Amino acid sequence: MEPFTRLTAIAAPLPQPDIDTDMLIPQRYLRQPLTAGYRNFFFYNDRFDAEGKPRPDFILNREPYQRAQILVTGPNFGCGSTREGAVYAAVDFGVRAIVASSFGPFYASNCYQNGVLPVVLPEAEVREIIAALQASPGAEVTVDLQAQTVTAPGGKTCRFDIEPSRKERLLEGLDDIGITQRYEAEVADYEKRLDAEMPWLSGAPLQGLVQP
Repeated sequence: MEPFTRLTAIAAPLPQPDIDTDMLIPQRYLRQPLTAGYRNFFFYNDRFDAEGKPRPDFILNREPYQRAQILVTGPNFGCGSTREGAVYAAVDFGVRAIVASSFGPFYASNCYQNGVLPVVLPEAEVREIIAALQASPGAEVTVDLQAQTVTAPGGKTCRFDIEPSRKERLLEGLDDIGITQRYEAEVADYEKRLDAEMPWLSGAPLQGLVQP
């Protein structure tokens, strides 16, 4: 997965609380392969009408927010189901960071696994950033993972906390598979020792065994 270090990008203000995973991608699209382009299903019911035409009043359908890489949103973002497709859709749309006062726990975990940084800030600071973005449409926000800061339009800097292991993985672009691959040499050495000490585990014939 792509490492996350420092991102300065257009931020879209979405002040609504409790945006759930079915809003992020309706269940009917979860059977689609990733090659179908999950960006097309992101906020589908809000972005498109019953005929599949874009709703001009929805923020992500308007310039410059069609190119937003950061969302600044209301509390409890990503609540609901465990569907990882809700993060696939955000990533495919281009989102790399989401700023909120709280997240659905499964959604936040899925974000880390897919290279998206969920930033938790106090609700008052989130509201302040949203207000600044609404006052200056198309303004950029900077999210610096190394420094653990969010710089809002106007220059105010807010600090956020993150688990050290999560931070390391994002900085290096490592998911669970990537972490495991770090230890390939050690795993190979262990398997060799195991084969030598207990050959019957790998199906090798036992020396000196009396066959019936």
